[in-house]
Amino acid sequence: MTMAQSAADRPASPLSASSRGGPTVLRVQLGAQLRRLRETAGISREDAAYAIRASVSKMCRLELGRVGFKERDVADLLTMYGVVDDAERAGLLSLARRANERQWWQPYGDIMPSWFEQYVGLEEAAVRLRTYATQFVPGLLQTADYARAVARLRHPHAAKQELERRVGLEMARQRLLTRPDAPKLWTVIDEAALRRRLGGTAVLRGQLEHLLEVSALPSVTVQILPFDRGVSAPGGPFTILRFQEPDVPDVVYLEQLDNAAYLERRADLDAYGRTMDTLCAQACVPGETAALIEGILAEL
Repeated sequence: MTMAQSAADRPASPLSASSRGGPTVLRVQLGAQLRRLRETAGISREDAAYAIRASVSKMCRLELGRVGFKERDVADLLTMYGVVDDAERAGLLSLARRANERQWWQPYGDIMPSWFEQYVGLEEAAVRLRTYATQFVPGLLQTADYARAVARLRHPHAAKQELERRVGLEMARQRLLTRPDAPKLWTVIDEAALRRRLGGTAVLRGQLEHLLEVSALPSVTVQILPFDRGVSAPGGPFTILRFQEPDVPDVVYLEQLDNAAYLERRADLDAYGRTMDTLCAQACVPGETAALIEGILAEL
């Protein structure tokens, strides 16, 4: 079974049974359920949007889980779709409330664009993350000094206080790796990222030593793609996220300079899943990771 396997291929479970559903995932679940109810009722997206005083484009975003629902709007839509069972209505309205609960990353809203906030929410709820890194060590594995150097490179005009808040956000994200229910992180890092002296030699040395430590975590697997093994994947870095919830499909996350793409089509999932499998096959086996990092450290 490949990582690109769709949610439809996984066993179903009750909508409210998730133990990992953060607000982003809960919005996706709620949107998917409301879309199915609308389609079953034979109601157009245009008519549904009109009923809650929204545009068609907003209705589309709601059904994709890209934005939050107002509880009143959910109630109105359920009435429109003919959902009269008290238990069913109560369950969906409860889901809407939970999807709007405040989360730890919201105080960072002033430095987090909406497209990245969406990713952090998905990352928080994922059960497995497969990522390919080309330029930098993945954010979940960075030291504070290394994260600071990355932030300075990406935001050259930011004030020191803003840079430190960006570092704080990265460090807060990493807490999920040591949770009792930590997701499985499997990453392939291009050798170039481990040799780029971002922030200077001392920063890189600290980062490599930290990578040795964190790669020993039971939830983390690190592979290195050496210069003499294969080629980099076309299109650059990416992350494949998998979720426990049957209503939430796998997602491929592609981050650009000032935005990101979220791919959910089966064809895209299959393509990136195959690419990740190829990268894992080309990279050195996980058991060789420590020796490779120690070799780079010896050259610094």
